[in-house]
Amino acid sequence: MFSIGNEFTERELDRILEMAWEDRTPFEAILFQFGLTEKGVIKIMRTHLKRSNFKRWRKRVNSGVSQKHLKKRNPEINRFRCSRQRAITGNKISKR
Repeated sequence: MFSIGNEFTERELDRILEMAWEDRTPFEAILFQFGLTEKGVIKIMRTHLKRSNFKRWRKRVNSGVSQKHLKKRNPEINRFRCSRQRAITGNKISKR
């Protein structure tokens, strides 16, 4: 397979963690920007978070409160970001 931690810079890893932690950012947005599947995101979160924080994050993602999966989102929401947020481009890092 591939080694998750070594293929991203520290800045990219920080952005992936930030996007994964946000409830409204779907896994598909992370896949679009970084080519990282949900399993890859879970692996990164498990590696870089404390165990208790990882468990809390997984519980929240799977609880229905989170909109991490596009299937759980309102179909009228057709964007990866808030309307007031800067545009997501093909760039790896769009917020910085």
